[in-house]
Amino acid sequence: MTTDDARRQLLALLDGVGAHMPFEEAVADFPDEAMNAFPPNVGYTPWHIVEHLRITQRDMLDYVKGPDYPQLDWPTDYWPARQAVASRAEWEASVQGFLTDRAELRAIAGDPARDLDEPLPWTRGHTVFRCVRIIGDHNAYHVGEFAVLRQVMGSWPPGHR
Repeated sequence: MTTDDARRQLLALLDGVGAHMPFEEAVADFPDEAMNAFPPNVGYTPWHIVEHLRITQRDMLDYVKGPDYPQLDWPTDYWPARQAVASRAEWEASVQGFLTDRAELRAIAGDPARDLDEPLPWTRGHTVFRCVRIIGDHNAYHVGEFAVLRQVMGSWPPGHR
């Protein structure tokens, strides 16, 4: 059975705290003109990363929730098309979708009645602990990448550290 401390650490990873920049900080005050811009030598835009984070996290949430998991094709279904662009409303929907799905994953992982180490019966022995750790790692990687791209693109608000 997962210890309370391990559960707290897992939730902190999912929240992007500790050694990581939280998603909310990374996307805060993002300028409209940069959402669909391609940074130098990069084949995707900031919105593409945010949407990739949302899609991938949603995929993991669906996987954890039950046997009706709609398997996606890698990499096509996990990224928007290269030419896809987002409006401010679509950007906000991607951000909100990510936060909503993360909150649901957090509720699953934070439920003290749930044994995070018990294999999910519809998987190949995967546990909630494993799934949440993987998505937390994935999110941390791309949020860090997003923050660096903001620096390269000059899209941080004035005075950002």
